[in-house]
Amino acid sequence: MKFKSEFDTASLTTTQAVVAQRFQHGEWREHSDQIAEEVPLALIYNGVAHAVMLGTPADLEDFALGFSLTEGLIDDAKHFRAMEVLVSDLGLELYIDITPDAFQGFKASRRQMAGRTGCGLCGQETLQQAIRPIPKLSNTLKLDPQAFERALNQLPDWQTLHQTTGGVHAAAWVDVEGNIQALREDVGRHNALDKLLGALFKRGFSPDAGFLLLTSRASHELIYKAAFAGIELIAAVSAPTSLALRHAEEAGLTLVGWVRKGGFSVYTDNKRINLGRPMQN
Repeated sequence: MKFKSEFDTASLTTTQAVVAQRFQHGEWREHSDQIAEEVPLALIYNGVAHAVMLGTPADLEDFALGFSLTEGLIDDAKHFRAMEVLVSDLGLELYIDITPDAFQGFKASRRQMAGRTGCGLCGQETLQQAIRPIPKLSNTLKLDPQAFERALNQLPDWQTLHQTTGGVHAAAWVDVEGNIQALREDVGRHNALDKLLGALFKRGFSPDAGFLLLTSRASHELIYKAAFAGIELIAAVSAPTSLALRHAEEAGLTLVGWVRKGGFSVYTDNKRINLGRPMQN
């Protein structure tokens, strides 16, 4: 897989400096701040425009690969051959080159969608398109409950963009001991997970060797993307939605929410968590 661009992608910024008027302790003062960049990202496959998402202009190849796989546009990372990024006044255009066989499948199942950071079903024409069948998962993962808090404690050191802006989500891949192995950030929670999965698929990973830690609520789209990747457990710092819960049960995925220091809530299938067994430090 190669990456090429007609401009220096290193010049893309993920933050913007602004000045705000802050009211504090009964007084107004000017306040310098950094806010997260959010730009339109147009995904174009072999010359055919497919989707426009809003996201953070970082880890674009990871995002394109992860999106292509989790949306079912390609079946394997090897079908993603190259990507070219072009900049315009309106945003970024990601020109993605996929294999001819994959492109035939893409055209057969192509659907138009206009994505927003808070919506994962935008542009769907039917309920059948919106709610796709979810893969069934194996049951091989085992971990101790202390892994969640250990990962949570490591999270701030990995969230460099969030530390600067306070305005982005993160998706982290964590090993069974609770050590974060990879993390991606984006203004959109779906994009953050697509970026992470793209990075994991590129380097190769064992889905039963860890779990996902998400800084957002656990929504249906995140459950589906994780299940597609074969990941058996999601731990989120916030709550799940009802549809996420239903599809986690269908997939046989362990869904953990409200991860905090000292506790968490398990909504589906707690058999993967070794309750009552302390973790060795």
